[in-house]
Amino acid sequence: MRDFFILALEKLIAVIVVLMMIAVLIFAVMAMGSPKGGFLQGLTILVMGGLYVIMMGGMLYLFLGIYHNTKRTAELLAAKA
Repeated sequence: MRDFFILALEKLIAVIVVLMMIAVLIFAVMAMGSPKGGFLQGLTILVMGGLYVIMMGGMLYLFLGIYHNTKRTAELLAAKA
């Protein structure tokens, strides 16, 4: 049952990262087309939002990687004992 939740979390993280990328793109285009905005403001949103998505997605996948490495280490130590 635990593996189901971990796999579901991995898929959920992938969906969340894709939705964040789409949201950044939409907000950047909206800012570029806004009368109070402009190309530079939209470009800033695109760059900073892209960096945010990369950092957040990377951290989420890093945490899952730590879980998988810990699980593998525990399995190796149990097999060795």
